[in-house]
Amino acid sequence: MPPIPNPGVRFPPPLVYAAGIAAGWLVDRRWPLPMTVAEPPVREILADLCFLLWLALMVWAFVTFRRARTSVIPNQPASAIVTNGPYRFTRNPMYVSLVALYLAVTLALDSWWPLLFLPLVVLVIQRAVIAREERYLASAFPADYEAYRRRVRRWL
Repeated sequence: MPPIPNPGVRFPPPLVYAAGIAAGWLVDRRWPLPMTVAEPPVREILADLCFLLWLALMVWAFVTFRRARTSVIPNQPASAIVTNGPYRFTRNPMYVSLVALYLAVTLALDSWWPLLFLPLVVLVIQRAVIAREERYLASAFPADYEAYRRRVRRWL
């Protein structure tokens, strides 16, 4: 079978995260479910920490991809497998960072609803994005990707 030309992801993955937050926000407008267990200063600090985690991890992953001179766009072919930087710890640091941003926004919204949608968001990312990217990388870089896959976890 010939190599797959690209991962075939047909939409920007951050839209999935945004859709989960939007759905949670819309449900919260009808049936409010505030995070009453955490006082506002605690929520704000946690939101800020999650935001900083997102920013640091996303920038680190993006810079690592740029240094490797490969595409960060998931429907473009890769010129190399990136295994350094945050990719030493997780095969998907950009998606992990988007979970941190999702949590930051959820905390800022003070609603449990977006958090309840997060497992669905992660499932869609896993099935519609990561699975395609993994098939592509296994096709484009069979031995290198298999060795990397065995060494590094998909999420954390």
